[in-house]
Amino acid sequence: MSEAFNPNKGPFLNNIEAGQRFIGYYARRRKQLEPFRDPSKGFFLTLILSDRSGQRLARVWEGAENTYQELEEGQVVKIDGEAEEYLDRIQIRTHRVRPAAQNEFDLRDMLPASERDPDEMLAELHKWLDMISDPNLSQLLDHFFKDDEFISEFITVPAARKVHHAYIGGLLEHVLEMLSVTESVIKTYPQLKSDLLYTSVFLHDIGKLRQFTWEFDIDYSDEGRLVGHIPITDEMLMHALSEFPDFPAELSLELRHIILSHHGRYEWGSPRRPKTPEAAALHYIDNLSAQVNRFQTVIGSTQPGKNWSEYDSILRRHLYAGRPEESNIEEDSLEN
Repeated sequence: MSEAFNPNKGPFLNNIEAGQRFIGYYARRRKQLEPFRDPSKGFFLTLILSDRSGQRLARVWEGAENTYQELEEGQVVKIDGEAEEYLDRIQIRTHRVRPAAQNEFDLRDMLPASERDPDEMLAELHKWLDMISDPNLSQLLDHFFKDDEFISEFITVPAARKVHHAYIGGLLEHVLEMLSVTESVIKTYPQLKSDLLYTSVFLHDIGKLRQFTWEFDIDYSDEGRLVGHIPITDEMLMHALSEFPDFPAELSLELRHIILSHHGRYEWGSPRRPKTPEAAALHYIDNLSAQVNRFQTVIGSTQPGKNWSEYDSILRRHLYAGRPEESNIEEDSLEN
């Protein structure tokens, strides 16, 4: 884990070890009062804390009900705590906790973010945008990607809450991966309508700008939960197309179908199933990027020295992380 943006951040959660006493700043994701087994003892408070390294469970054993009232939704808290091992996992015994003042922390320390530089990713995105030769599709893309407000959100929005690219800048990274794969797919299948397929990659997830909130935590907006990003994307696309009365109707229909069907199956939240070669291509390109990222994330979080990851509830399996490198006995003996 790289250094904190705020020098007073305190230890990152994934670096905390059992027995360590510490003070630090963390985003509070959830809070829940729970009764002790002995009802006469009242309640204790369970918190989920997070920073860009990961998350940990924390418990407040004393004054739980008062603390529950003091802590609001969507805030950063200052913790005086001690790490302890419980059921083979690290949890935090909280001695003191309070809401943090705005000038005490840097939000960049709170949420996971793409390891890629956002300015470099944006520059790469513009190179791909410049490749679109169809004037109608190019004009449509300019409507979005030359809008400063849209771009400022597009380069920060996560691609998902948990499943894949679930971090700041995740959607931009996801789109760039898909564009690179699309280039190879078009070389293999030159009969595909390349500009149409590229355009669908750029626009297929723009509804996630309204599906998610990501100020203190990655969560769903009310619209995101009630409507979902695919219908939101179609609505945004239709609004943009209304400003171009000469946009070809057939091209509009094909583009909308590709985007509406990119999840591939009804049970995966897709309003339609792919019915054109470009729609099928986008579905598999999207899924490839999402699945590989999920595998990499799970394997990357595997504890050092272990061959297998923890069970992943999304993939419903353990993943093989590879055997740890063994030291060379002969070299060690020579060095000693």
